[in-house]
Amino acid sequence: MVVSNRISVAKGWEENFEKRWKERKWHIAQSPGFIKTEVLRPMEGDHYVVMTYWRSKEDFDKWTESQAFMEAHANTPPKEAFTAPSKLELHEIIAESPIVATST
Repeated sequence: MVVSNRISVAKGWEENFEKRWKERKWHIAQSPGFIKTEVLRPMEGDHYVVMTYWRSKEDFDKWTESQAFMEAHANTPPKEAFTAPSKLELHEIIAESPIVATST
């Protein structure tokens, strides 16, 4: 399962937003069923995308109900750092390409 969170960051707040992610404590990594997180910087526009990968929806739900989740989301930036509410979407993976090693 993949959870995407589309976050609209206001002009001038990009560096702060990225720094917060790079300095994160990553308590989520200790959560049962957690696979990985990717934070994607927009090449155009202002929408960052945070992707988290989970073994199941139940594992994700347990994370969102945990004390670690509350702590991870306790110190949020001010409202002016964003241009719109974030948009959370849950997806099931139905197909996946094989990993292909490239030679140099």
